[in-house]
Amino acid sequence: MCFQPDSSPPIPSVSGASVDTRRLALTADDGAEFAAFEAIGVGTGPSVLVLPDVRGLYGFYEELAVRFAERGMHALAIDYFGRTADLGPRDDDFDYMPHVRNTTFDGVRADAIAAVAHLRSVDPNRPVFTVGFCFGGSNSWHQAANGLDLAGAVGFYGHPNREFPEGATPLIDRVHEFSCPLLCLMGGDDPGIPLEEVDAFRTALESSDHDHEVVVYDGAPHSFFDRKYEEFADASADAWDRVLAFMGAGLG
Repeated sequence: MCFQPDSSPPIPSVSGASVDTRRLALTADDGAEFAAFEAIGVGTGPSVLVLPDVRGLYGFYEELAVRFAERGMHALAIDYFGRTADLGPRDDDFDYMPHVRNTTFDGVRADAIAAVAHLRSVDPNRPVFTVGFCFGGSNSWHQAANGLDLAGAVGFYGHPNREFPEGATPLIDRVHEFSCPLLCLMGGDDPGIPLEEVDAFRTALESSDHDHEVVVYDGAPHSFFDRKYEEFADASADAWDRVLAFMGAGLG
């Protein structure tokens, strides 16, 4: 299970931080338009491309972009469904699964390329990271091998060994293609991603001598990074600290 419509990032806001936000539409190289939410903070932190779960762009990821921007970053959260759905905001009853099934590896890559190009058009000197959750977690790691010249790729509970979306090669078979460090944050009690799969991915990364960190939170379920999961607040806080440290943003 991924986040629910009323879920929110378990991250404290920064009091007094100045953030500019806007919704926009971007265009991929294949001509497809897709929705995005942009949040720009005051500071020189990195740029961050946020890749959502199967629900696409909704409130959780817009708030997450703001949390990054409050810490001096430039964040852009994108939607996956520009080729099959409208671009406007959607209500909680949006039937996302038919659109998920129609996403493709090439489509997600094209959208990510356009999103990274937009981030660099605002400030070409900021390093660019990706961060994603569930479906977006694996999508984030895929971008590390897609020629985007990233500084790093973060994934929360992405599946490392699945041929999805259509046209994708399992990530475990792409470890020699990764061109940037990976941070992998996994739930230890995630029935959809057995620990054997996580261990196999870790072993593949180690055997390729690739820069990576794989963290498994004992007892944590899939989508534990949610303010509603108060019992996993410590795991969420640790994961957030690791993300900031990975991005070189510190904790201030």
